[in-house]
Amino acid sequence: MTVTDLPAINACLNAAATVFIVAGLVFIKSGKTKPHIISMIGALTVSAVFLACYLYYHYHAGHVAFAGTGWIRPVYLTMLATHIVLAVINLPMIILTVVPAIRSKFDKHKRLARWTMPIWLYVSVTGVLVYLCCYVWWGPPVR
Repeated sequence: MTVTDLPAINACLNAAATVFIVAGLVFIKSGKTKPHIISMIGALTVSAVFLACYLYYHYHAGHVAFAGTGWIRPVYLTMLATHIVLAVINLPMIILTVVPAIRSKFDKHKRLARWTMPIWLYVSVTGVLVYLCCYVWWGPPVR
């Protein structure tokens, strides 16, 4: 495996996070606490591995410019901007949501999770879309 393999791996990690988040939501809505906890631990784990791989990749690869032109460029850049802003906001939100759950303060956890979950889900889904746009559909990226 080389650094050039990491974008595809990162997209898979984001996709896995999406599956875990949705599963966790379905489980908690149906009152299945243990499967919810397992799903959310899975989402946390793959998201943490993603973050480590993402930082490692961009440390070694540097800036990656989108190669698409025309109508897709502003669409992509808007999606990327919202993805980045929400990803930065999401990390502390996830921590602030998990800590009350660990401390069995489920009312606080639930209040925070109502905001954290949709943002985390958006960041995970758009992470996959950013990869597809930049590396598959309108790629390869400009170096």
